[in-house]
Amino acid sequence: MSKRILAIVLGAVLACSAEAALAQAKAGALPAPPDGFDTRREGIEHGKLETVEYDSTTVGIRRKARVYTPPGYSDAEKYPVLYLLHGIGGDENEWARGGSPDVILDNLYAEKKAVPMIVVLPNGRAAKDVTARDPIPQQSPAFAAFERDLLTDLIPFIEKTYSVKADRESRALAGLSMGGGQALNFGLNHLDTFAWVGGFSSAPNTKPPAELIKNTAEAAKLRLLYVACGDQDRLFRISQGVHNMLVEKKVPHLYNVIPGGKHDFKVWKSDLYRFAQLLFREPNQESDAAEQKTGESAPEKKPAATGGNSRHRFVAENSRGKV
Repeated sequence: MSKRILAIVLGAVLACSAEAALAQAKAGALPAPPDGFDTRREGIEHGKLETVEYDSTTVGIRRKARVYTPPGYSDAEKYPVLYLLHGIGGDENEWARGGSPDVILDNLYAEKKAVPMIVVLPNGRAAKDVTARDPIPQQSPAFAAFERDLLTDLIPFIEKTYSVKADRESRALAGLSMGGGQALNFGLNHLDTFAWVGGFSSAPNTKPPAELIKNTAEAAKLRLLYVACGDQDRLFRISQGVHNMLVEKKVPHLYNVIPGGKHDFKVWKSDLYRFAQLLFREPNQESDAAEQKTGESAPEKKPAATGGNSRHRFVAENSRGKV
């Protein structure tokens, strides 16, 4: 079969998959992850989850973070990086305690469903003496200060210490609750640093929708903007407001409303499972990604950008259908 004919056949298959995905999304029937997606498996390779310390010029102390390296990690290869943030009551250990990120990713790699990446789990509270036990008004400035700590201290440390790709298309930023708000605030404010951004059940620290997008044309260059929340979450209005703004400004994004979902790790594990499969894919891997996104908003094929680089674009969906 010639390459041209093969391309036509693959295009037709992907078009059918996209139509099916859109139909399910319109009905609000996004499938749950498969059973066992977050259960540690024997007989597969496992990555490594370790604790590191870095010098924070922002805070003036050494700060801790957890770092996951994928199975087979080697200095001979360079990896993209996902910075994954916790919520108001957590720290660098929260995802490891409740979200099983290493297990979820190990299982995805065993099934060849995700691009190997390093995952950094920082303490998103940049202050010397502020902890999760302090009143929220006291914590809020520390969460805001993490923007500088992330950009000027943590990212340079990771890129010096690990074998990583140091460009915007190789950096993703996502988080849950308070961390979801941070991810949207920081990621959309630093589009020169991050090409992949995800807010999972974002908290009220999220900037007002009108302030999140400063330049619509620049925001449209994101490889993926993922906004998600359970429809039974008390903070649902935050994600809904962000989605409505993105629709109004015509910013491509994937909006995932999880039926029956509350403000808990059942939802956030599901988000990580979905989000991780979409990250860091090259144009020639789009077919692989499409197969894993059944029931999610489907990528639209766009003409190649100047210089020959095509990009993923995602259709925003709501309960009324395509917008």
